[in-house]
Amino acid sequence: MLPLQGDTVDAINPSVELTEPERIDRLRLIRSDNVGPRTFRSLVDHFGTARLALERLPDLARRGGAARSGRICSADEAKAELAASRKFGIAWLAPGEDGYPARLAMIDDAPPLLAVRGDTKTLTRPMIAIVGSRNASGAGLKFAGQLARELGDAGFVVISGLARGVDQAAYRASIENGTIAVLAGGHDCIYPPEHGDLLAAILGHAGAAISEMPLGHEPRARDFPRRNRLISGASLGVVVVEAAHRSGSLITARMAAEQGREVFAVPGSPLDPRAAGANDLIDSGTTTPPRLGGRDERDSRVDLTTRGTLVPCIKTDIKTGMMPPPISGSR
Repeated sequence: MLPLQGDTVDAINPSVELTEPERIDRLRLIRSDNVGPRTFRSLVDHFGTARLALERLPDLARRGGAARSGRICSADEAKAELAASRKFGIAWLAPGEDGYPARLAMIDDAPPLLAVRGDTKTLTRPMIAIVGSRNASGAGLKFAGQLARELGDAGFVVISGLARGVDQAAYRASIENGTIAVLAGGHDCIYPPEHGDLLAAILGHAGAAISEMPLGHEPRARDFPRRNRLISGASLGVVVVEAAHRSGSLITARMAAEQGREVFAVPGSPLDPRAAGANDLIDSGTTTPPRLGGRDERDSRVDLTTRGTLVPCIKTDIKTGMMPPPISGSR
């Protein structure tokens, strides 16, 4: 059980503050060929600093049998990216720095630098992810909106992927309380493009946007699962509202379970393929939202087709200051 401690449950006690040369070195290393977040972490753990790791990359490539070493990002390239980001209002933060989500920093493949735009204080508050179908039903959109609104009123920050459907409904309902958009591309490459105004509204209401991609990076299909791990990793838990089989929302749910996060699913009609994945999650042991508002709170089956059951899944536990117990296998 996870005790809540008010609005700063996820606040970092800042013990890290990179110098500009250190930030440049970290950006150079993660932008070099064949270096992802896990490799970055292994290299820095082994050599001590990003600069020493950069110096050893050619030798490591030769020892690995490569005919030639991969491209190493130059200092000038890194400086230019940082300068362009600052003009866009973006700060590149490392794990442990003020504003880097504490829970995200705990996952194995946490971004060594995270591009943050907006109110960094929002990134230190407890987050709940709401994800689901892009072509959700009217009932699904209504549930996502009421859930997001009541979670926001209870002090939680809603985090999602800025997608159509459930994501959009959750943002619009809770935007006044501060929300977080996780981007699959660079901060200047919003997807879908029509959500540029939604992102501007998020940033205009003490919200924030995060990405690990450089400016100019157009999101590709493989970038969305990478983004999803950030959504789940930064959160206390993930709520799935309508998800078909093989949907990206189920990828987020799987990542959340692997990261030790809570996973909730909203049941829907067995005749609606948009709810098939969420229903399967429930069959596998995922927590379902409890009925509140005068109903039996022990009855956790909530049908989106039934009126009067649109209530947040963790409201009962907010009263006691405790999160619900984890699902089987999520730890």
